[in-house]
Amino acid sequence: MIIRKYTDVESEDVKMEEARGVKKRVLISEADGAPNFIMRRFTIEPGGHTPYHTHSWEHEVYVLSGIGQVMLGETTHEISTGTVVLILPDEEHNFVNTGSEPLNFLCTIPR
Repeated sequence: MIIRKYTDVESEDVKMEEARGVKKRVLISEADGAPNFIMRRFTIEPGGHTPYHTHSWEHEVYVLSGIGQVMLGETTHEISTGTVVLILPDEEHNFVNTGSEPLNFLCTIPR
């Protein structure tokens, strides 16, 4: 068992091309002995965004705070505190902070 505060995990810049103002913390991963999932916490600064991208795995997102948009395919959806998002494998997507405060969310992916 592992118990810790998210602030005990180093925050790192997301170094994907076209990412702007995005940081992540890998909260739980295979390095901790997690057999199935990786949990990450993302922070997107006001005006920041992730790149529009796709990958072969699903992921689940839970918005902790802030407001923004998620683009899924060609449709844009508003997101805010308490919003839950399922992104299916190979679904094009990105996240944008449209607010004046950081947008924080948890993102879980398969290992």
